[in-house]
Amino acid sequence: MTMYQTIVSLLLLSIQQKNEIFMKKNLFEMGANFSEDWSSDNRDKNIENPTIEIKPPQKHQLYFSKEKRRGKVVTIVQPFCIENNELKAVLKTLKKKLGTGGTIKENSLEFQGEVTEKLKVQLQKLDFGFKN
Repeated sequence: MTMYQTIVSLLLLSIQQKNEIFMKKNLFEMGANFSEDWSSDNRDKNIENPTIEIKPPQKHQLYFSKEKRRGKVVTIVQPFCIENNELKAVLKTLKKKLGTGGTIKENSLEFQGEVTEKLKVQLQKLDFGFKN
């Protein structure tokens, strides 16, 4: 054997030994940890909804804010502390009275356009209280 062949065989031997060491120890383990508390079904988790203290309309502390979305003004009234069914009924009557579109987002009502003054008058007729 020549000197060159000896060096190549030693290098190959050392590379094989290093690979065996890495394979035995499994230093670079990748993948998910499937322990006993893991579940593929997310429906098992208990999701708690925050409870809202229900208040009569007179005890509300409503305030108005305006936002611009896509170049148009949105009037927001919040926070409402009434049940969702009642809030839907209030939204429906206000949309009819104001002649504008609106939606419920969490505990607030959003109306299309700048309708702050008209909205305040209609909410006062429904006996809602305001912050200012």
